[in-house]
Amino acid sequence: MRRISASAALLAAAIIGGTALAPLPAQAAHGSGATHVSHASRTVTGSPAARAAWIPSCAGKNGDTRACGHWRLLMADGRTVTVRDAAVHRTDAKGRPVGDEGRFAISGDGRVLAYERARDHRVVVRAAAGGPVTRLPRSLVPKGIGTGDLTLTLSPAGDRLLVSYDDDPARRPTKVVTIATGKVTELPAAEDPDGFSADGDEVLAHRLSGDNTTALVAHRLGGGSTRRTPPQVVANATTLALAADGRTVAVLIDGDADLKRPPRLRIYDLDSGELHDTVKLALKPSASPYLARWTADGRLVLTTTTDDPGRPAVVRVLTADPDTGEVRQNDRYTLGKDRYAFYVAGE
Repeated sequence: MRRISASAALLAAAIIGGTALAPLPAQAAHGSGATHVSHASRTVTGSPAARAAWIPSCAGKNGDTRACGHWRLLMADGRTVTVRDAAVHRTDAKGRPVGDEGRFAISGDGRVLAYERARDHRVVVRAAAGGPVTRLPRSLVPKGIGTGDLTLTLSPAGDRLLVSYDDDPARRPTKVVTIATGKVTELPAAEDPDGFSADGDEVLAHRLSGDNTTALVAHRLGGGSTRRTPPQVVANATTLALAADGRTVAVLIDGDADLKRPPRLRIYDLDSGELHDTVKLALKPSASPYLARWTADGRLVLTTTTDDPGRPAVVRVLTADPDTGEVRQNDRYTLGKDRYAFYVAGE
């Protein structure tokens, strides 16, 4: 349901023009942003995009590993950019750092970042190309929980940020922030979000009902929702993606190496309840996509990765044909074997 709102237009103009993100009323502040990006890059038409972000790993005192150093971006042009003001570690409920990596997210188009800032663990947003940051409301990290209890997810164009909480789902609703205005929309606490639709106007979520069934819900951020109890194959899927129409759901089913069964795809209509036939994806059984998203123009983009410890991670970005299962590789890149954690664009 793509409608260009005034806030989305402001953000798009800010990013495409290479300037800072639109500030929140009475809340915006300029931060240090990333280094290794010159001021001149902020004025170039077509802001550079990030493929992925990762943070290195170091040995801990007890022989374990922990995140260390700074967050780094792998840009689409092959450069590496360091994000020096992003928190290395997330915090616990008392505000103390823990060994796991700080919270980080990249929009599907790779042009916007969201992360917790190192100096105060405030959630901020900025262009991947660098420049000033936009501080988001402090209420996104409520008192009594740490950043370890929240997850950040940007909309495909980076104009909205979804914040979900892991500490007590029955007590803390998911929040969706419109970046340009600071408006916060709350979604039901009992639901687990699956992500934004292709145009960022809806959020797909699922909810476990009292009769042990799962309901699938598409919340329209402008108001209203569509809810349906889907078949088990949809309810049990680990990867779902909602199209821009707010009703078409891509359902990814993992492959099975023992049965030599490749990953499969089904399309589910949330409005009518129609479940389309299974389509085999032209992928190896071991290459199940762990991330799927529709683009605003209707393409289905899948991401596969190898993430073996001690070896470089190989990430492949693919376009899949929902009718035939054929896939085309759009991009392929590797991330170093010394990584502690990484996030790809759209994750």
